[in-house]
Amino acid sequence: MRRTALAAAAALTLGGGLATPAAAANDVLEPGAELYVNPHSTTLEAAQDLEGDARADAEYLGSFSTAHWLTGESPRRARQEAKRVVVQAHAEGSVPVLVAYNLPFRDCAQYSAGGATSVEEYTAWIDEVAKGIGNKDAVVILEPDGLGIIPHYTAYDGTQEWCRPEEADPATAAAERFEMLGHAVDALAGLPNTAVYLDGTHSGWLAVGDVTDRLLRAGVERADGFFLNASNYQYSANLEAYGRWISSCVALVTQSGAEPSECGDQFWNGGPASDYEGVEMTAQQEWTSAPWGSVPHERNTVAVDSRYAEQLGDLEPETHFVIDSSRNGVGPWDVPEDYEDWCNPLDRGLGVRPTTQTGSDLLDAYLWIKVPGESDGECYRGTEGPLDPARGIVDPPAGAWFPEMADELIDNAVPAP
Repeated sequence: MRRTALAAAAALTLGGGLATPAAAANDVLEPGAELYVNPHSTTLEAAQDLEGDARADAEYLGSFSTAHWLTGESPRRARQEAKRVVVQAHAEGSVPVLVAYNLPFRDCAQYSAGGATSVEEYTAWIDEVAKGIGNKDAVVILEPDGLGIIPHYTAYDGTQEWCRPEEADPATAAAERFEMLGHAVDALAGLPNTAVYLDGTHSGWLAVGDVTDRLLRAGVERADGFFLNASNYQYSANLEAYGRWISSCVALVTQSGAEPSECGDQFWNGGPASDYEGVEMTAQQEWTSAPWGSVPHERNTVAVDSRYAEQLGDLEPETHFVIDSSRNGVGPWDVPEDYEDWCNPLDRGLGVRPTTQTGSDLLDAYLWIKVPGESDGECYRGTEGPLDPARGIVDPPAGAWFPEMADELIDNAVPAP
């Protein structure tokens, strides 16, 4: 029997209590899985060089499961690092989270620039990472920003990517990005106990149809799903809504032949529940699925939910996702975007602690993908630097320990420590 739009919308809603979720997209992140806490993490290494409260902060943060980043070591070294982590985690009966971060032109030569220099170099590197993991349990977060920033890319709606490095061939750069990610999906998802998630950006970034199109081109149907909010600060409630919309859009495009442009998104939230009245949703407040009109429209997801319910009918969204909750407890920094709101923002807080108990059928885990307490880079905020004008200091390089920010994250954590 065809479900009503109201019943389907209720089924899609992720809020409202921690009901027992269905099985995860894989056996690796099933509810109750223990996430690996690395006793040799970069956080605990940083603690050894600190004193007093700064050391206590690092030790506290190091007591939680955080991802281990593979960022461009030689193929042999990457294999050894991956093997070391998965073997240690296996000995403890827990699941490690690895981040593969080595695409050519990663971060489009911004604060986290670097990566492989060719398709061949990257695929060889990925193959060695896969060998290092072998048959052990592992979660792989595949290339943060890998689909959010694609060199010389033209989106499905004709929008051209701002990232256009001169060293990249405009005729082949975008196609090579999808080729490399597809190879990585096949190499890693082909392992017996590895869960692989592709970059789904976040709720304050790409429209649902755009990121869905990119995910499908990269092979999300062969992966275990997608990740959201890596190294960012968007509210978990907003990300949960965004994630289920992406999953719904994937179902519509792949199962009913819809175009990505037909998918509802956060930039106009009209739908049947609002008589197709809608506005652009805000990233600065938490979203809710309250009845239309009971809260400000820019926070309300119910109309988009009702739109997907009507479009989906009997189709069930099946594409799972994970959320980086390492620094999103109080949401994003409310400053102009050109002030680098993503780069070492002031007074942010830890979010939900890492767990696979999410209460959602589609959300496999809250993970700490970005290592909280590590810098986003030397933030200049439109100036020539070297000082960060918001902080009045020179920020540490990307990935280096940032005691001031670690202290802020703990002080402002939601929930509190």
